[in-house]
Amino acid sequence: MTANEAIDFAKESGALVVDIRFTDLFGAWHHFSLPIEQLGQDMFDEGLGFDGSSIRGFQTINVSDMLLFPDPSSAFMDPFFEIATVVFIADIRDPITGQRYTRDPRYIAQKAEAYLKSTGLADTAFFGPEAEFYIFNDVQYSNGPDQAFYSIDSDEASWNAGRNEVPNLGHKMRLKGGYFPTPPNDQLQDVRTEMMLTLMDAGIEVEVQHHEVGGAGQAEIDLRFDTLLTMADKIQKYKYIIKNVAFQNGLTVTFMPKPVFKDNGSGMHTHMSL
Repeated sequence: MTANEAIDFAKESGALVVDIRFTDLFGAWHHFSLPIEQLGQDMFDEGLGFDGSSIRGFQTINVSDMLLFPDPSSAFMDPFFEIATVVFIADIRDPITGQRYTRDPRYIAQKAEAYLKSTGLADTAFFGPEAEFYIFNDVQYSNGPDQAFYSIDSDEASWNAGRNEVPNLGHKMRLKGGYFPTPPNDQLQDVRTEMMLTLMDAGIEVEVQHHEVGGAGQAEIDLRFDTLLTMADKIQKYKYIIKNVAFQNGLTVTFMPKPVFKDNGSGMHTHMSL
Protein backbone atom coordinates (compact mmCIF):
# COMPACT_ATOMS: atom_id res chain seq x y z
CA MET A 1 0.00 0.00 0.00
CA THR A 2 1.01 3.57 -0.67
CA ALA A 3 0.37 6.23 1.97
CA ASN A 4 -2.85 7.30 0.22
CA GLU A 5 -4.02 3.70 -0.04
CA ALA A 6 -3.25 3.14 3.65
CA ILE A 7 -5.26 6.23 4.58
CA ASP A 8 -8.17 5.00 2.45
CA PHE A 9 -7.88 1.54 4.04
CA ALA A 10 -8.13 3.04 7.53
CA LYS A 11 -11.18 5.12 6.63
CA GLU A 12 -12.94 2.28 4.82
CA SER A 13 -12.32 0.04 7.85
CA GLY A 14 -13.96 2.57 10.15
CA ALA A 15 -10.82 3.22 12.20
CA LEU A 16 -11.13 5.87 14.91
CA VAL A 17 -7.62 5.40 16.30
CA VAL A 18 -4.15 5.05 14.75
CA ASP A 19 -1.66 2.83 16.61
CA ILE A 20 2.07 3.17 15.88
CA ARG A 21 4.38 0.25 16.74
CA PHE A 22 8.11 -0.37 16.67
CA THR A 23 10.49 -3.08 17.89
CA ASP A 24 13.26 -2.66 20.46
CA LEU A 25 16.63 -4.46 20.57
CA PHE A 26 15.17 -7.25 22.69
CA GLY A 27 12.38 -8.01 20.23
CA ALA A 28 9.50 -6.41 22.17
CA TRP A 29 6.84 -4.28 20.49
CA HIS A 30 6.12 -0.76 21.80
CA HIS A 31 3.18 1.40 20.78
CA PHE A 32 1.29 4.67 21.17
CA SER A 33 -2.01 5.85 19.72
CA LEU A 34 -3.38 8.93 17.97
CA PRO A 35 -6.88 10.00 16.88
CA ILE A 36 -7.70 9.15 13.28
CA GLU A 37 -7.76 12.88 12.45
CA GLN A 38 -3.95 12.85 12.75
CA LEU A 39 -3.63 10.31 9.92
CA GLY A 40 -2.44 12.17 6.85
CA GLN A 41 0.37 12.31 4.31
CA ASP A 42 2.52 14.38 6.68
CA MET A 43 2.67 11.48 9.17
CA PHE A 44 4.42 9.37 6.52
CA ASP A 45 6.60 12.24 5.23
CA GLU A 46 7.65 13.92 8.48
CA GLY A 47 7.39 11.12 11.05
CA LEU A 48 6.34 11.14 14.69
CA GLY A 49 8.59 11.92 17.65
CA PHE A 50 9.34 9.67 20.61
CA ASP A 51 11.83 9.45 23.50
CA GLY A 52 14.60 7.05 22.51
CA SER A 53 16.23 7.22 25.95
CA SER A 54 13.24 5.41 27.49
CA ILE A 55 13.82 2.34 25.28
CA ARG A 56 16.42 -0.15 26.53
CA GLY A 57 19.56 -0.11 24.39
CA PHE A 58 18.58 2.92 22.32
CA GLN A 59 19.61 6.52 23.07
CA THR A 60 21.10 8.46 25.99
CA ILE A 61 19.10 11.30 27.50
CA ASN A 62 21.10 14.08 25.80
CA VAL A 63 20.23 12.71 22.33
CA SER A 64 16.88 11.17 23.14
CA ASP A 65 14.73 12.60 20.33
CA MET A 66 13.93 10.06 17.63
CA LEU A 67 11.42 9.86 14.77
CA LEU A 68 9.08 7.05 13.73
CA PHE A 69 8.03 6.77 10.09
CA PRO A 70 5.01 4.48 9.64
CA ASP A 71 5.32 1.94 6.83
CA PRO A 72 2.04 2.23 4.88
CA SER A 73 2.40 -1.34 3.56
CA SER A 74 2.27 -2.66 7.15
CA ALA A 75 -1.28 -1.41 7.86
CA PHE A 76 -3.72 -3.80 9.51
CA MET A 77 -6.75 -3.53 11.79
CA ASP A 78 -6.10 -4.53 15.39
CA PRO A 79 -8.32 -7.55 16.19
CA PHE A 80 -8.51 -6.93 19.96
CA PHE A 81 -9.21 -3.26 20.75
CA GLU A 82 -12.88 -2.44 21.34
CA ILE A 83 -12.45 0.84 19.43
CA ALA A 84 -11.63 0.29 15.74
CA THR A 85 -7.87 0.84 15.46
CA VAL A 86 -5.55 0.75 12.45
CA VAL A 87 -1.97 -0.30 13.19
CA PHE A 88 1.22 0.77 11.40
CA ILE A 89 4.68 -0.67 12.00
CA ALA A 90 7.27 2.10 11.88
CA ASP A 91 10.89 2.62 10.87
CA ILE A 92 13.15 4.69 13.14
CA ARG A 93 15.20 7.68 11.99
CA ASP A 94 17.52 10.25 13.49
CA PRO A 95 15.71 13.65 13.58
CA ILE A 96 18.88 15.65 12.83
CA THR A 97 20.49 13.67 10.03
CA GLY A 98 17.35 11.98 8.75
CA GLN A 99 19.32 8.74 8.53
CA ARG A 100 17.90 5.34 9.43
CA TYR A 101 18.66 4.31 13.02
CA THR A 102 21.32 1.57 13.09
CA ARG A 103 19.73 -0.15 16.11
CA ASP A 104 16.29 -0.43 14.52
CA PRO A 105 15.70 -4.18 14.00
CA ARG A 106 13.69 -3.48 10.82
CA TYR A 107 16.66 -1.59 9.36
CA ILE A 108 19.01 -4.43 10.30
CA ALA A 109 16.74 -6.86 8.43
CA GLN A 110 16.62 -4.60 5.38
CA LYS A 111 20.41 -4.25 5.34
CA ALA A 112 20.78 -8.03 5.59
CA GLU A 113 18.52 -8.53 2.58
CA ALA A 114 20.45 -5.91 0.61
CA TYR A 115 23.80 -7.45 1.57
CA LEU A 116 22.73 -10.91 0.46
CA LYS A 117 21.76 -9.56 -2.93
CA SER A 118 25.04 -7.64 -3.22
CA THR A 119 27.07 -10.83 -2.72
CA GLY A 120 25.52 -12.47 -5.75
CA LEU A 121 24.69 -15.59 -3.73
CA ALA A 122 20.95 -15.09 -4.15
CA ASP A 123 18.40 -12.52 -5.23
CA THR A 124 15.85 -13.46 -2.58
CA ALA A 125 15.80 -15.20 0.81
CA PHE A 126 12.63 -16.87 2.06
CA PHE A 127 12.07 -17.69 5.74
CA GLY A 128 9.49 -20.13 7.09
CA PRO A 129 9.51 -20.23 10.91
CA GLU A 130 7.85 -22.89 13.03
CA ALA A 131 7.13 -21.09 16.31
CA GLU A 132 6.33 -23.19 19.40
CA PHE A 133 4.78 -21.97 22.65
CA TYR A 134 3.05 -23.19 25.79
CA ILE A 135 -0.56 -22.40 26.71
CA PHE A 136 -1.03 -22.40 30.50
CA ASN A 137 -4.13 -22.11 32.69
CA ASP A 138 -2.28 -20.40 35.53
CA VAL A 139 1.09 -18.70 36.09
CA GLN A 140 2.38 -17.33 39.37
CA TYR A 141 5.82 -15.97 40.25
CA SER A 142 7.51 -13.78 42.84
CA ASN A 143 11.05 -12.74 43.71
CA GLY A 144 11.46 -10.85 46.97
CA PRO A 145 13.92 -10.35 49.82
CA ASP A 146 12.44 -13.28 51.74
CA GLN A 147 11.47 -15.80 49.06
CA ALA A 148 11.42 -16.66 45.37
CA PHE A 149 9.17 -19.01 43.42
CA TYR A 150 7.34 -19.72 40.20
CA SER A 151 4.34 -21.95 39.60
CA ILE A 152 2.71 -22.96 36.32
CA ASP A 153 -0.31 -25.11 35.61
CA SER A 154 -2.02 -26.72 32.65
CA ASP A 155 -5.29 -28.64 32.75
CA GLU A 156 -3.68 -31.14 30.34
CA ALA A 157 -0.58 -31.78 32.46
CA SER A 158 0.25 -35.19 33.91
CA TRP A 159 0.71 -33.74 37.40
CA ASN A 160 -3.03 -33.02 37.50
CA ALA A 161 -4.02 -36.67 37.12
CA GLY A 162 -4.60 -36.84 40.88
CA ARG A 163 -6.02 -33.35 41.30
CA ASN A 164 -8.80 -33.21 43.87
CA GLU A 165 -11.69 -32.00 41.76
CA VAL A 166 -15.18 -33.35 41.16
CA PRO A 167 -15.31 -34.76 38.64
CA ASN A 168 -11.70 -35.39 37.61
CA LEU A 169 -12.20 -36.91 34.17
CA GLY A 170 -8.59 -37.92 33.61
CA HIS A 171 -7.40 -37.57 30.01
CA LYS A 172 -4.11 -35.94 31.03
CA MET A 173 -0.96 -35.92 28.93
CA ARG A 174 2.23 -37.63 30.00
CA LEU A 175 5.46 -35.64 29.75
CA LYS A 176 6.54 -35.48 26.09
CA GLY A 177 3.22 -37.07 25.11
CA GLY A 178 1.61 -34.17 23.30
CA TYR A 179 2.39 -34.86 19.64
CA PHE A 180 -0.88 -34.97 17.67
CA PRO A 181 -3.25 -36.59 20.21
CA THR A 182 -6.95 -36.12 19.58
CA PRO A 183 -9.45 -34.70 22.10
CA PRO A 184 -10.26 -35.19 24.93
CA ASN A 185 -6.52 -35.37 25.66
CA ASP A 186 -5.98 -32.39 23.37
CA GLN A 187 -8.04 -29.72 25.15
CA LEU A 188 -6.70 -26.77 23.15
CA GLN A 189 -7.99 -27.40 19.61
CA ASP A 190 -10.58 -24.62 19.69
CA VAL A 191 -8.26 -21.95 21.08
CA ARG A 192 -5.52 -22.86 18.56
CA THR A 193 -8.11 -22.64 15.76
CA GLU A 194 -9.20 -19.22 17.03
CA MET A 195 -5.55 -18.15 17.00
CA MET A 196 -5.15 -19.46 13.44
CA LEU A 197 -8.26 -17.69 12.13
CA THR A 198 -7.29 -14.42 13.85
CA LEU A 199 -3.85 -14.59 12.24
CA MET A 200 -5.46 -15.11 8.85
CA ASP A 201 -7.82 -12.17 9.40
CA ALA A 202 -4.71 -10.04 10.04
CA GLY A 203 -3.31 -11.01 6.64
CA ILE A 204 -0.95 -13.79 7.78
CA GLU A 205 -1.01 -17.03 5.75
CA VAL A 206 -1.07 -20.06 8.05
CA GLU A 207 -0.03 -23.55 6.94
CA VAL A 208 -0.93 -25.72 9.95
CA GLN A 209 -1.76 -25.66 13.66
CA HIS A 210 -1.34 -28.58 16.06
CA HIS A 211 -0.49 -29.72 19.58
CA GLU A 212 3.24 -30.12 20.10
CA VAL A 213 5.22 -32.74 22.04
CA GLY A 214 5.10 -30.93 25.38
CA GLY A 215 2.30 -32.51 27.37
CA ALA A 216 1.50 -29.43 29.46
CA GLY A 217 -0.15 -27.41 26.69
CA GLN A 218 2.56 -26.98 24.05
CA ALA A 219 1.36 -25.76 20.65
CA GLU A 220 2.69 -24.85 17.23
CA ILE A 221 1.24 -22.73 14.43
CA ASP A 222 3.30 -22.58 11.24
CA LEU A 223 3.33 -19.69 8.79
CA ARG A 224 3.77 -19.71 5.03
CA PHE A 225 7.29 -18.60 4.09
CA ASP A 226 8.05 -14.99 3.14
CA THR A 227 10.98 -12.59 2.78
CA LEU A 228 13.01 -11.58 5.85
CA LEU A 229 11.54 -8.17 6.76
CA THR A 230 7.99 -9.20 5.93
CA MET A 231 8.29 -12.38 7.98
CA ALA A 232 9.88 -10.50 10.89
CA ASP A 233 6.86 -8.17 10.97
CA LYS A 234 4.56 -11.19 10.75
CA ILE A 235 6.26 -12.86 13.73
CA GLN A 236 5.73 -9.72 15.80
CA LYS A 237 2.04 -9.80 14.84
CA TYR A 238 2.03 -13.56 15.49
CA LYS A 239 3.26 -13.24 19.08
CA TYR A 240 0.85 -10.35 19.73
CA ILE A 241 -2.16 -12.25 18.36
CA ILE A 242 -1.32 -15.59 20.02
CA LYS A 243 -0.92 -13.99 23.46
CA ASN A 244 -4.05 -11.89 23.19
CA VAL A 245 -6.31 -14.68 21.92
CA ALA A 246 -5.13 -16.78 24.87
CA PHE A 247 -5.71 -13.89 27.28
CA GLN A 248 -9.27 -13.39 26.02
CA ASN A 249 -9.92 -17.09 26.70
CA GLY A 250 -8.66 -16.93 30.29
CA LEU A 251 -5.34 -18.54 29.34
CA THR A 252 -1.75 -17.34 29.11
CA VAL A 253 0.97 -18.03 26.52
CA THR A 254 4.74 -18.07 26.86
CA PHE A 255 7.42 -18.38 24.18
CA MET A 256 10.08 -19.07 26.87
CA PRO A 257 12.50 -21.76 25.66
CA LYS A 258 12.13 -24.16 28.61
CA PRO A 259 9.22 -23.43 30.95
CA VAL A 260 8.54 -27.05 32.04
CA PHE A 261 11.16 -29.27 33.70
CA LYS A 262 11.65 -32.63 31.93
CA ASP A 263 9.21 -31.69 29.15
CA ASN A 264 10.02 -30.44 25.65
CA GLY A 265 11.36 -26.94 25.23
CA SER A 266 9.87 -24.44 22.77
CA GLY A 267 11.92 -23.50 19.73
CA MET A 268 11.42 -21.56 16.53
CA HIS A 269 13.44 -23.46 13.99
CA THR A 270 13.31 -21.74 10.66
CA HIS A 271 13.37 -23.02 7.08
CA MET A 272 15.52 -20.84 4.83
CA SER A 273 15.62 -20.86 1.05
CA LEU A 274 18.05 -18.80 -1.03
